[in-house]
Amino acid sequence: MPITEFLSNNARLYKHEDALVEINPLVREQTNWKESNLVEARPNGVYRRHLTWGDFDKEANRFANLLIYKGIKRGEKVGILLMNCIEWLPIYFGVLRTGAIVVPLNFRYAADEIAYCVDLADIDVLVFGPEFTERVEAVKDGMRVKDYYFVGADTPAFAKNYKEEIKFFTRHDPGVVITDEDDAAIYFSSGTTGFPKAILHNHLSLVSSCEVEKNHHGQTRDDNFLLIPPLYHTGAKMHWFGSLLAGSRAVILRGVKPEWIINTVSEENCTIVWLLVPWAQDILDAIERGDIKLENFRLEQWRLMHIGAQPVPPSLIRRWKKYFPHHQYDTNYGLSESIGPGCVHLGVENIHKVGAIGVPGYKWEVKIVDTEGKEVAQGEVGELCVKGRGVMKCYYKDPAATAEVLKDGWLFTGDMAMQDEDGFIFLVDRKKDVIISGGENLYPVQIEDFLRKHNSIKDVAVIGLPDQRLGEIAAAIIEVKQGFTLTEDEVNEFCTELPRYKRPRKIIFAPVPRNATGKIEKPKLRQIYAGGSVVAAENEI
Repeated sequence: MPITEFLSNNARLYKHEDALVEINPLVREQTNWKESNLVEARPNGVYRRHLTWGDFDKEANRFANLLIYKGIKRGEKVGILLMNCIEWLPIYFGVLRTGAIVVPLNFRYAADEIAYCVDLADIDVLVFGPEFTERVEAVKDGMRVKDYYFVGADTPAFAKNYKEEIKFFTRHDPGVVITDEDDAAIYFSSGTTGFPKAILHNHLSLVSSCEVEKNHHGQTRDDNFLLIPPLYHTGAKMHWFGSLLAGSRAVILRGVKPEWIINTVSEENCTIVWLLVPWAQDILDAIERGDIKLENFRLEQWRLMHIGAQPVPPSLIRRWKKYFPHHQYDTNYGLSESIGPGCVHLGVENIHKVGAIGVPGYKWEVKIVDTEGKEVAQGEVGELCVKGRGVMKCYYKDPAATAEVLKDGWLFTGDMAMQDEDGFIFLVDRKKDVIISGGENLYPVQIEDFLRKHNSIKDVAVIGLPDQRLGEIAAAIIEVKQGFTLTEDEVNEFCTELPRYKRPRKIIFAPVPRNATGKIEKPKLRQIYAGGSVVAAENEI
Protein backbone atom coordinates (compact mmCIF):
# COMPACT_ATOMS: atom_id res chain seq x y z
CA MET A 1 0.00 0.00 0.00
CA PRO A 2 1.52 3.38 -1.00
CA ILE A 3 1.96 6.07 1.62
CA THR A 4 -0.71 8.22 -0.03
CA GLU A 5 -3.34 5.78 1.27
CA PHE A 6 -2.57 6.83 4.85
CA LEU A 7 -3.61 10.38 3.97
CA SER A 8 -6.79 9.10 2.29
CA ASN A 9 -7.69 7.08 5.39
CA ASN A 10 -7.19 10.06 7.71
CA ALA A 11 -9.30 12.28 5.45
CA ARG A 12 -12.15 9.76 5.69
CA LEU A 13 -11.87 9.17 9.42
CA TYR A 14 -10.88 12.60 10.75
CA LYS A 15 -12.09 14.92 8.00
CA HIS A 16 -12.80 17.96 10.21
CA GLU A 17 -9.91 17.54 12.66
CA ASP A 18 -6.68 19.50 12.39
CA ALA A 19 -3.82 17.70 10.67
CA LEU A 20 -1.36 20.60 10.54
CA VAL A 21 -0.90 23.89 12.34
CA GLU A 22 1.68 26.48 11.26
CA ILE A 23 3.05 28.94 13.82
CA ASN A 24 4.97 32.03 12.69
CA PRO A 25 6.32 33.68 15.88
CA LEU A 26 7.82 36.65 14.01
CA VAL A 27 4.30 37.93 13.38
CA ARG A 28 3.54 37.86 17.07
CA GLU A 29 6.77 39.66 17.93
CA GLN A 30 6.72 42.29 15.20
CA THR A 31 3.04 43.20 14.82
CA ASN A 32 0.07 43.83 17.04
CA TRP A 33 -1.30 40.58 15.74
CA LYS A 34 -4.51 40.41 17.81
CA GLU A 35 -5.70 43.75 16.44
CA SER A 36 -4.38 43.17 12.91
CA ASN A 37 -6.55 40.12 12.15
CA LEU A 38 -3.38 38.00 12.27
CA VAL A 39 -2.11 39.42 8.98
CA GLU A 40 1.21 41.07 8.12
CA ALA A 41 3.39 41.56 5.06
CA ARG A 42 5.68 38.55 5.46
CA PRO A 43 5.16 35.58 3.07
CA ASN A 44 2.45 33.32 4.49
CA GLY A 45 2.31 36.06 7.10
CA VAL A 46 -0.12 34.99 9.79
CA TYR A 47 0.67 33.99 13.32
CA ARG A 48 -1.33 30.74 13.21
CA ARG A 49 -2.76 28.80 10.27
CA HIS A 50 -4.36 25.37 10.34
CA LEU A 51 -5.36 22.63 7.89
CA THR A 52 -7.77 19.78 8.53
CA TRP A 53 -7.17 16.25 7.28
CA GLY A 54 -10.00 16.74 4.80
CA ASP A 55 -8.53 19.94 3.38
CA PHE A 56 -5.03 18.44 3.37
CA ASP A 57 -6.35 15.61 1.19
CA LYS A 58 -8.26 17.97 -1.14
CA GLU A 59 -5.27 20.27 -1.67
CA ALA A 60 -3.01 17.31 -2.46
CA ASN A 61 -5.56 16.03 -4.99
CA ARG A 62 -5.98 19.43 -6.64
CA PHE A 63 -2.24 19.77 -7.15
CA ALA A 64 -2.02 16.19 -8.44
CA ASN A 65 -4.76 16.88 -10.97
CA LEU A 66 -3.08 20.12 -12.06
CA LEU A 67 0.21 18.28 -12.66
CA ILE A 68 -1.51 15.55 -14.66
CA TYR A 69 -3.32 18.19 -16.75
CA LYS A 70 0.08 19.79 -17.45
CA GLY A 71 1.40 16.47 -18.74
CA ILE A 72 3.37 15.18 -15.75
CA LYS A 73 3.60 11.41 -16.01
CA ARG A 74 4.70 8.53 -13.85
CA GLY A 75 8.43 8.74 -13.11
CA GLU A 76 8.83 12.43 -14.00
CA LYS A 77 10.22 14.75 -11.32
CA VAL A 78 8.72 17.66 -9.38
CA GLY A 79 10.99 19.74 -7.14
CA ILE A 80 10.00 21.52 -3.92
CA LEU A 81 12.05 24.54 -2.84
CA LEU A 82 10.16 25.97 0.13
CA MET A 83 10.77 27.00 3.68
CA ASN A 84 8.67 25.03 6.15
CA CYS A 85 5.03 26.05 5.69
CA ILE A 86 1.57 24.54 5.77
CA GLU A 87 1.54 24.07 1.96
CA TRP A 88 4.68 21.91 1.98
CA LEU A 89 3.19 18.51 2.81
CA PRO A 90 0.05 18.78 0.61
CA ILE A 91 2.36 19.63 -2.32
CA TYR A 92 4.56 16.62 -1.48
CA PHE A 93 1.57 14.24 -1.40
CA GLY A 94 0.09 15.81 -4.51
CA VAL A 95 3.21 14.89 -6.45
CA LEU A 96 3.15 11.33 -5.10
CA ARG A 97 -0.47 10.87 -6.16
CA THR A 98 0.44 11.45 -9.80
CA GLY A 99 2.95 8.59 -9.79
CA ALA A 100 5.68 11.19 -10.30
CA ILE A 101 8.80 11.47 -8.14
CA VAL A 102 8.97 14.27 -5.57
CA VAL A 103 12.34 16.01 -5.12
CA PRO A 104 12.75 18.19 -2.00
CA LEU A 105 15.57 20.75 -2.30
CA ASN A 106 17.70 22.20 0.50
CA PHE A 107 16.60 25.77 1.26
CA ARG A 108 20.23 26.75 1.86
CA TYR A 109 21.28 26.00 -1.70
CA ALA A 110 22.85 28.86 -3.62
CA ALA A 111 21.68 29.49 -7.19
CA ASP A 112 24.35 27.28 -8.76
CA GLU A 113 23.54 24.43 -6.36
CA ILE A 114 19.85 24.68 -7.24
CA ALA A 115 20.74 24.44 -10.93
CA TYR A 116 23.06 21.48 -10.26
CA CYS A 117 20.40 19.51 -8.35
CA VAL A 118 17.64 20.34 -10.84
CA ASP A 119 19.86 19.00 -13.63
CA LEU A 120 21.01 15.93 -11.71
CA ALA A 121 17.48 14.92 -10.73
CA ASP A 122 15.90 15.78 -14.12
CA ILE A 123 13.32 18.06 -12.48
CA ASP A 124 10.45 19.00 -14.84
CA VAL A 125 8.39 21.22 -12.50
CA LEU A 126 9.63 23.39 -9.64
CA VAL A 127 7.51 24.71 -6.77
CA PHE A 128 9.25 27.51 -4.89
CA GLY A 129 8.65 30.29 -2.37
CA PRO A 130 9.49 34.00 -2.16
CA GLU A 131 12.77 33.42 -0.34
CA PHE A 132 14.14 31.79 -3.51
CA THR A 133 12.88 34.06 -6.30
CA GLU A 134 16.21 35.76 -6.95
CA ARG A 135 18.16 32.49 -6.85
CA VAL A 136 15.79 30.70 -9.20
CA GLU A 137 15.53 33.65 -11.59
CA ALA A 138 19.33 33.82 -11.82
CA VAL A 139 19.60 30.28 -13.22
CA LYS A 140 16.19 29.53 -14.75
CA ASP A 141 17.28 30.08 -18.35
CA GLY A 142 19.85 27.30 -18.05
CA MET A 143 17.53 24.79 -16.37
CA ARG A 144 15.30 22.14 -17.94
CA VAL A 145 12.24 23.09 -15.85
CA LYS A 146 9.04 23.44 -17.92
CA ASP A 147 6.73 24.97 -15.31
CA TYR A 148 7.30 27.04 -12.18
CA TYR A 149 4.71 27.35 -9.38
CA PHE A 150 5.07 30.03 -6.74
CA VAL A 151 3.78 29.76 -3.15
CA GLY A 152 3.19 33.25 -1.74
CA ALA A 153 2.24 36.77 -2.77
CA ASP A 154 3.83 38.83 -5.58
CA THR A 155 4.29 35.98 -8.04
CA PRO A 156 7.26 36.60 -10.37
CA ALA A 157 6.51 36.91 -14.09
CA PHE A 158 8.15 33.60 -15.00
CA ALA A 159 5.97 31.56 -12.59
CA LYS A 160 2.30 30.77 -11.92
CA ASN A 161 0.70 31.20 -8.50
CA TYR A 162 0.19 27.82 -6.87
CA LYS A 163 -3.00 28.73 -4.96
CA GLU A 164 -4.60 30.41 -7.95
CA GLU A 165 -3.83 27.48 -10.23
CA ILE A 166 -4.98 24.58 -8.06
CA LYS A 167 -8.41 26.09 -7.30
CA PHE A 168 -9.59 25.21 -10.82
CA PHE A 169 -8.95 21.49 -10.36
CA THR A 170 -11.02 18.78 -8.77
CA ARG A 171 -10.54 17.77 -5.14
CA HIS A 172 -10.94 14.08 -5.99
CA ASP A 173 -8.10 11.55 -6.07
CA PRO A 174 -6.79 11.27 -9.65
CA GLY A 175 -6.89 7.47 -9.34
CA VAL A 176 -3.36 6.72 -10.49
CA VAL A 177 -2.43 3.17 -9.47
CA ILE A 178 0.78 3.17 -7.39
CA THR A 179 2.64 0.12 -6.09
CA ASP A 180 5.18 -0.29 -3.29
CA GLU A 181 7.94 -0.78 -5.83
CA ASP A 182 7.25 2.44 -7.74
CA ASP A 183 9.84 5.19 -7.41
CA ALA A 184 8.62 7.86 -4.99
CA ALA A 185 11.22 10.44 -3.94
CA ILE A 186 14.71 11.73 -4.52
CA TYR A 187 16.48 13.21 -1.51
CA PHE A 188 19.87 14.86 -1.64
CA SER A 189 22.67 13.93 0.73
CA SER A 190 23.61 16.67 3.18
CA GLY A 191 26.80 17.47 1.33
CA THR A 192 29.05 17.13 4.39
CA THR A 193 31.47 15.10 2.26
CA GLY A 194 31.20 17.13 -0.94
CA PHE A 195 28.55 18.00 -3.52
CA PRO A 196 25.22 16.28 -2.78
CA LYS A 197 24.22 12.94 -4.28
CA ALA A 198 20.68 12.21 -5.44
CA ILE A 199 19.16 9.38 -3.37
CA LEU A 200 16.24 7.48 -4.92
CA HIS A 201 13.60 5.79 -2.72
CA ASN A 202 10.47 3.84 -3.61
CA HIS A 203 7.07 3.88 -1.90
CA LEU A 204 7.97 0.89 0.25
CA SER A 205 10.79 2.95 1.80
CA LEU A 206 8.38 5.73 2.75
CA VAL A 207 5.84 3.31 4.22
CA SER A 208 8.54 1.53 6.21
CA SER A 209 9.60 4.84 7.78
CA CYS A 210 6.00 5.39 8.97
CA GLU A 211 5.96 1.99 10.62
CA VAL A 212 9.41 2.38 12.18
CA GLU A 213 8.59 5.78 13.69
CA LYS A 214 5.24 4.70 15.15
CA ASN A 215 6.76 1.50 16.55
CA HIS A 216 9.59 3.39 18.24
CA HIS A 217 7.62 6.29 19.72
CA GLY A 218 4.09 4.96 20.04
CA GLN A 219 2.20 7.88 18.52
CA THR A 220 -1.52 7.87 19.26
CA ARG A 221 -4.41 10.07 18.17
CA ASP A 222 -3.82 12.15 21.33
CA ASP A 223 -0.24 13.08 20.41
CA ASN A 224 0.83 16.38 18.88
CA PHE A 225 4.23 16.51 17.22
CA LEU A 226 6.17 19.79 17.14
CA LEU A 227 7.93 19.86 13.78
CA ILE A 228 10.87 22.28 13.65
CA PRO A 229 13.65 20.91 11.36
CA PRO A 230 13.44 21.52 7.60
CA LEU A 231 10.95 19.38 5.73
CA TYR A 232 13.25 18.96 2.74
CA HIS A 233 15.33 16.63 4.92
CA THR A 234 14.35 13.05 5.67
CA GLY A 235 14.68 13.55 9.45
CA ALA A 236 11.78 15.88 10.20
CA LYS A 237 9.43 14.41 7.64
CA MET A 238 10.02 10.79 8.57
CA HIS A 239 9.35 11.55 12.25
CA TRP A 240 6.12 13.25 11.15
CA PHE A 241 5.25 10.07 9.26
CA GLY A 242 4.46 8.53 12.67
CA SER A 243 1.81 11.24 13.12
CA LEU A 244 0.50 10.47 9.63
CA LEU A 245 0.10 6.80 10.50
CA ALA A 246 -1.57 7.62 13.84
CA GLY A 247 -3.81 10.33 12.39
CA SER A 248 -2.56 12.80 14.98
CA ARG A 249 -1.89 16.52 14.79
CA ALA A 250 1.45 18.23 14.09
CA VAL A 251 2.60 21.81 14.55
CA ILE A 252 5.05 23.39 12.08
CA LEU A 253 7.10 26.03 13.90
CA ARG A 254 8.84 28.63 11.70
CA GLY A 255 11.84 29.37 13.91
CA VAL A 256 14.15 27.88 16.51
CA LYS A 257 14.45 30.45 19.30
CA PRO A 258 14.22 28.70 22.68
CA GLU A 259 11.36 30.97 23.80
CA TRP A 260 9.40 30.16 20.64
CA ILE A 261 9.83 26.41 21.11
CA ILE A 262 8.76 26.39 24.76
CA ASN A 263 5.86 28.78 24.15
CA THR A 264 4.57 26.69 21.23
CA VAL A 265 4.74 23.47 23.26
CA SER A 266 2.69 25.24 25.93
CA GLU A 267 0.11 26.98 23.72
CA GLU A 268 -0.41 24.15 21.23
CA ASN A 269 -0.35 21.30 23.76
CA CYS A 270 2.56 19.52 22.05
CA THR A 271 3.51 16.09 23.39
CA ILE A 272 6.49 15.13 21.19
CA VAL A 273 9.39 17.37 20.17
CA TRP A 274 12.36 16.42 18.03
CA LEU A 275 15.35 18.69 18.59
CA LEU A 276 18.83 19.09 17.22
CA VAL A 277 21.68 19.28 19.73
CA PRO A 278 22.24 23.07 19.36
CA TRP A 279 18.55 23.80 19.95
CA ALA A 280 18.46 21.66 23.09
CA GLN A 281 21.59 23.41 24.35
CA ASP A 282 20.07 26.81 23.64
CA ILE A 283 16.91 25.91 25.57
CA LEU A 284 18.94 24.80 28.59
CA ASP A 285 21.14 27.90 28.43
CA ALA A 286 18.03 30.11 28.30
CA ILE A 287 16.57 28.33 31.34
CA GLU A 288 19.82 28.69 33.29
CA ARG A 289 20.12 32.40 32.39
CA GLY A 290 16.59 32.95 33.60
CA ASP A 291 15.30 33.97 30.16
CA ILE A 292 12.82 31.08 30.29
CA LYS A 293 10.95 30.43 33.53
CA LEU A 294 9.38 27.00 33.15
CA GLU A 295 6.68 27.69 35.75
CA ASN A 296 5.15 30.21 33.32
CA PHE A 297 4.34 27.51 30.75
CA ARG A 298 2.05 24.49 30.52
CA LEU A 299 4.45 21.64 29.80
CA GLU A 300 3.15 18.65 31.74
CA GLN A 301 1.73 17.06 28.55
CA TRP A 302 5.18 17.03 26.86
CA ARG A 303 6.11 13.35 27.09
CA LEU A 304 8.97 12.74 24.65
CA MET A 305 12.08 14.65 23.63
CA HIS A 306 14.24 12.98 21.05
CA ILE A 307 17.35 14.02 19.17
CA GLY A 308 18.93 12.86 15.95
CA ALA A 309 21.12 13.91 13.00
CA GLN A 310 24.33 13.97 15.05
CA PRO A 311 26.04 12.38 18.07
CA VAL A 312 24.42 13.44 21.34
CA PRO A 313 26.70 14.35 24.27
CA PRO A 314 25.63 12.41 27.41
CA SER A 315 26.24 15.58 29.45
CA LEU A 316 23.47 17.31 27.47
CA ILE A 317 20.89 14.68 28.40
CA ARG A 318 21.92 14.79 32.07
CA ARG A 319 21.33 18.55 32.01
CA TRP A 320 18.01 18.06 30.22
CA LYS A 321 16.70 15.54 32.76
CA LYS A 322 17.53 18.00 35.55
CA TYR A 323 14.85 20.37 34.23
CA PHE A 324 12.53 17.84 32.58
CA PRO A 325 12.79 14.73 34.79
CA HIS A 326 9.50 13.24 33.51
CA HIS A 327 10.52 13.24 29.83
CA GLN A 328 11.05 10.10 27.88
CA TYR A 329 14.18 10.43 25.78
CA ASP A 330 15.26 8.74 22.57
CA THR A 331 18.01 9.27 20.05
CA ASN A 332 17.76 8.12 16.47
CA TYR A 333 20.44 7.29 13.97
CA GLY A 334 19.82 7.28 10.26
CA LEU A 335 20.85 8.50 6.86
CA SER A 336 18.97 9.84 3.88
CA GLU A 337 20.11 6.61 2.19
CA SER A 338 18.15 4.67 4.83
CA ILE A 339 15.08 6.95 4.60
CA GLY A 340 16.14 9.02 7.56
CA PRO A 341 15.99 8.21 11.28
CA GLY A 342 15.30 4.88 12.87
CA CYS A 343 17.52 2.17 11.43
CA VAL A 344 19.25 2.37 14.82
CA HIS A 345 17.63 3.94 17.88
CA LEU A 346 18.26 4.03 21.60
CA GLY A 347 14.71 3.31 22.75
CA VAL A 348 12.87 5.22 25.46
CA GLU A 349 13.43 2.35 27.89
CA ASN A 350 17.23 2.56 27.55
CA ILE A 351 18.07 6.00 28.92
CA HIS A 352 20.70 4.32 31.11
CA LYS A 353 22.66 3.86 27.88
CA VAL A 354 22.82 7.55 26.92
CA GLY A 355 25.84 7.99 24.67
CA ALA A 356 24.96 4.98 22.52
CA ILE A 357 23.00 5.41 19.29
CA GLY A 358 21.21 2.24 20.38
CA VAL A 359 20.12 -1.04 18.90
CA PRO A 360 18.76 -2.08 15.49
CA GLY A 361 15.48 -0.33 14.73
CA TYR A 362 12.13 -1.97 14.01
CA LYS A 363 12.64 -4.52 11.17
CA TRP A 364 16.26 -3.39 10.64
CA GLU A 365 19.44 -5.48 10.68
CA VAL A 366 22.84 -4.11 11.67
CA LYS A 367 26.44 -5.32 11.47
CA ILE A 368 29.88 -3.76 12.00
CA VAL A 369 32.62 -4.79 9.58
CA ASP A 370 36.33 -4.34 8.94
CA THR A 371 37.93 -3.05 5.73
CA GLU A 372 37.46 -6.49 4.11
CA GLY A 373 33.74 -6.61 4.94
CA LYS A 374 34.10 -9.19 7.74
CA GLU A 375 32.23 -8.64 10.99
CA VAL A 376 34.48 -7.39 13.79
CA ALA A 377 34.51 -8.73 17.32
CA GLN A 378 32.33 -7.08 19.96
CA GLY A 379 34.10 -4.00 21.28
CA GLU A 380 36.16 -3.44 18.13
CA VAL A 381 35.69 -0.46 15.81
CA GLY A 382 34.48 -1.00 12.25
CA GLU A 383 32.12 0.39 9.64
CA LEU A 384 28.42 0.34 10.48
CA CYS A 385 26.19 -1.41 7.91
CA VAL A 386 22.38 -1.53 7.92
CA LYS A 387 19.80 -3.57 6.04
CA GLY A 388 16.04 -3.12 5.80
CA ARG A 389 13.07 -2.07 3.69
CA GLY A 390 14.06 1.59 4.02
CA VAL A 391 17.39 1.30 2.20
CA MET A 392 17.55 3.45 -0.92
CA LYS A 393 17.13 1.98 -4.37
CA CYS A 394 20.28 3.71 -5.66
CA TYR A 395 22.12 6.96 -6.13
CA TYR A 396 20.21 8.32 -9.11
CA LYS A 397 22.28 8.19 -12.32
CA ASP A 398 25.41 7.15 -10.38
CA PRO A 399 25.93 3.36 -10.55
CA ALA A 400 29.58 3.59 -9.44
CA ALA A 401 28.74 5.44 -6.22
CA THR A 402 25.81 3.05 -5.64
CA ALA A 403 28.08 0.00 -5.95
CA GLU A 404 30.45 1.47 -3.36
CA VAL A 405 27.80 1.55 -0.61
CA LEU A 406 25.18 -1.09 -1.55
CA LYS A 407 26.46 -4.66 -1.28
CA ASP A 408 24.13 -7.69 -1.09
CA GLY A 409 21.34 -5.55 0.29
CA TRP A 410 23.55 -3.97 2.96
CA LEU A 411 24.09 -0.21 3.09
CA PHE A 412 27.66 0.65 4.09
CA THR A 413 27.11 3.88 6.01
CA GLY A 414 30.64 5.29 6.16
CA ASP A 415 30.24 5.67 9.93
CA MET A 416 32.66 4.00 12.32
CA ALA A 417 31.02 2.28 15.28
CA MET A 418 31.49 -0.32 17.98
CA GLN A 419 29.13 -2.55 19.94
CA ASP A 420 29.40 -2.97 23.70
CA GLU A 421 28.89 -6.14 25.73
CA ASP A 422 25.13 -5.43 26.03
CA GLY A 423 24.66 -5.12 22.27
CA PHE A 424 24.37 -1.32 22.18
CA ILE A 425 26.03 0.48 19.29
CA PHE A 426 28.22 3.52 19.85
CA LEU A 427 29.06 5.84 16.98
CA VAL A 428 32.79 6.57 16.88
CA ASP A 429 33.08 8.85 13.85
CA ARG A 430 32.65 9.31 10.13
CA LYS A 431 35.06 7.06 8.23
CA LYS A 432 36.29 10.09 6.28
CA ASP A 433 36.77 12.17 9.45
CA VAL A 434 39.10 9.74 11.22
CA ILE A 435 42.45 11.44 11.98
CA ILE A 436 45.59 9.32 11.61
CA SER A 437 48.23 10.94 13.78
CA GLY A 438 51.60 9.24 14.16
CA GLY A 439 50.01 5.93 13.17
CA GLU A 440 47.21 6.21 15.76
CA ASN A 441 43.55 6.45 14.73
CA LEU A 442 41.86 9.41 16.44
CA TYR A 443 38.07 9.60 16.39
CA PRO A 444 36.99 13.27 16.57
CA VAL A 445 33.57 12.51 18.07
CA GLN A 446 35.20 10.99 21.16
CA ILE A 447 37.33 14.10 21.69
CA GLU A 448 34.35 16.39 21.02
CA ASP A 449 32.22 14.55 23.59
CA PHE A 450 34.96 14.98 26.17
CA LEU A 451 35.42 18.70 25.50
CA ARG A 452 31.67 19.40 25.66
CA LYS A 453 31.78 18.49 29.35
CA HIS A 454 33.59 21.80 30.00
CA ASN A 455 31.12 24.31 31.40
CA SER A 456 32.38 27.17 29.21
CA ILE A 457 32.14 25.32 25.88
CA LYS A 458 28.98 25.76 23.83
CA ASP A 459 30.08 23.74 20.79
CA VAL A 460 33.21 22.07 19.47
CA ALA A 461 34.47 20.42 16.30
CA VAL A 462 37.67 18.41 15.99
CA ILE A 463 39.36 18.10 12.60
CA GLY A 464 42.69 16.85 11.30
CA LEU A 465 45.29 19.35 10.11
CA PRO A 466 48.40 18.43 8.08
CA ASP A 467 51.61 17.93 10.07
CA GLN A 468 55.06 17.18 8.64
CA ARG A 469 56.11 14.84 11.43
CA LEU A 470 52.87 13.10 12.43
CA GLY A 471 50.97 13.28 9.14
CA GLU A 472 47.98 14.86 10.87
CA ILE A 473 47.26 16.48 14.22
CA ALA A 474 43.94 17.01 15.96
CA ALA A 475 42.70 20.60 16.07
CA ALA A 476 39.75 21.62 18.24
CA ILE A 477 37.59 24.50 17.03
CA ILE A 478 35.84 25.72 20.17
CA GLU A 479 32.80 28.00 20.40
CA VAL A 480 32.60 29.56 23.87
CA LYS A 481 29.27 30.10 25.62
CA GLN A 482 27.94 33.64 25.70
CA GLY A 483 29.18 35.43 28.81
CA PHE A 484 31.98 32.93 29.49
CA THR A 485 35.72 33.17 28.88
CA LEU A 486 38.18 30.42 28.06
CA THR A 487 41.90 30.33 27.30
CA GLU A 488 44.06 27.86 25.44
CA ASP A 489 45.91 27.00 28.68
CA GLU A 490 42.61 26.21 30.40
CA VAL A 491 41.59 23.90 27.54
CA ASN A 492 44.95 22.13 27.63
CA GLU A 493 44.69 21.70 31.39
CA PHE A 494 41.19 20.25 31.03
CA CYS A 495 42.46 17.80 28.39
CA THR A 496 45.05 16.24 30.72
CA GLU A 497 42.35 13.69 31.58
CA LEU A 498 42.55 12.42 27.99
CA PRO A 499 45.28 9.99 26.89
CA ARG A 500 48.15 12.08 25.56
CA TYR A 501 47.72 10.94 21.92
CA LYS A 502 44.05 12.04 21.93
CA ARG A 503 44.70 15.57 23.17
CA PRO A 504 44.16 18.34 20.59
CA ARG A 505 47.50 19.77 19.41
CA LYS A 506 45.90 23.03 18.29
CA ILE A 507 43.11 25.06 19.91
CA ILE A 508 41.12 27.48 17.76
CA PHE A 509 38.43 29.74 19.25
CA ALA A 510 35.80 30.35 16.57
CA PRO A 511 32.16 29.61 15.69
CA VAL A 512 31.31 26.00 14.78
CA PRO A 513 29.30 25.97 11.52
CA ARG A 514 26.42 23.50 11.27
CA ASN A 515 24.11 22.80 8.37
CA ALA A 516 20.31 23.03 8.55
CA THR A 517 20.08 19.52 10.00
CA GLY A 518 22.59 20.23 12.75
CA LYS A 519 25.61 18.42 11.34
CA ILE A 520 29.00 20.06 11.75
CA GLU A 521 30.31 21.26 8.39
CA LYS A 522 33.76 19.75 8.69
CA PRO A 523 34.74 20.18 5.02
CA LYS A 524 34.18 23.91 5.48
CA LEU A 525 36.33 23.89 8.63
CA ARG A 526 39.12 21.98 6.90
CA GLN A 527 38.99 24.44 4.04
CA ILE A 528 39.30 27.38 6.45
CA TYR A 529 41.90 26.03 8.85
CA ALA A 530 44.06 23.68 6.80
CA GLY A 531 45.69 26.71 5.16
CA GLY A 532 47.23 29.93 6.37
CA SER A 533 44.11 31.26 8.07
CA VAL A 534 44.61 29.09 11.16
CA VAL A 535 46.99 31.42 12.97
CA ALA A 536 44.76 34.43 12.50
CA ALA A 537 41.78 32.62 13.97
CA GLU A 538 43.47 31.12 17.01
CA ASN A 539 42.95 34.12 19.26
CA GLU A 540 39.29 34.73 18.45
CA ILE A 541 36.97 34.24 21.40
